[in-house]
Amino acid sequence: MADEDVKNIVITATAIFLIAPAFIVAYVFVYNRRKKRHIEEKEMMKLTFDSELIKTQLEVQEQTMQTIGADLHDNIGQLLSLTSLTLNSIELANKTKAQQKIDAAIDLTGRSIKEMRLLGKLLQGDQLMALGLPEAIRHEINWMQKSGHFEISYTITGEAQEGNNPDKDLILFRIIQEILNNIIKHAAATDINIEMEYLSEQVKLEITDNGIGFDADNLPVQQRGMGLQNIQKRAGIIGGEVTIKSKPGEGTKITICIPYP
Repeated sequence: MADEDVKNIVITATAIFLIAPAFIVAYVFVYNRRKKRHIEEKEMMKLTFDSELIKTQLEVQEQTMQTIGADLHDNIGQLLSLTSLTLNSIELANKTKAQQKIDAAIDLTGRSIKEMRLLGKLLQGDQLMALGLPEAIRHEINWMQKSGHFEISYTITGEAQEGNNPDKDLILFRIIQEILNNIIKHAAATDINIEMEYLSEQVKLEITDNGIGFDADNLPVQQRGMGLQNIQKRAGIIGGEVTIKSKPGEGTKITICIPYP
């Protein structure tokens, strides 16, 4: 082998030994940088989730207080007013009519007590959510039906996986509350259908109404505040997706798919 070839081999080998550590150092640097960025992103995602969870808890509490306030005014207040009027109109001289009014007052009082007990359960929001998402939704529906403005059907299919995820349940429950509030305020609907389906490692919710609908592809500026973007954002935080299908005059169908538990 010529001296020139030996020299070239030595130079090449030396260059490799000098460059290889540099590549290794560069690789380690890039790897650590990506790892650090990944950790920071995970921490940011956790902070975002925790922040959203706290916000959701406060909103559910606020919604609960609004429901209680409305029910105290519109329902229990009326029952107690009727009780008072009935008692004040009793004429003791006519025992038969007096007894009828006393019985009516007792019935109104019993109904008031029953409503107060329901309000007490509503105040125990944590216990309500502890019963599971299906029961929390059923409780929300019961309050809507009391208004007499809606016919609501609610079905559950499939079986939930063992265990639940209270954090996801809370956010999903708030999403459902927002959708129902939108229906009450904007849809002019009379029929609402809610279907909850447990699939393998997923829960699927479909909420359909027979309201006025809207152009889902070209939502007017005045309707962008309806909370639809917030619903999609919240679903994304817990790894889910929201599909909205609606046309003017044809109602609205909202589908939510969430990895679960």
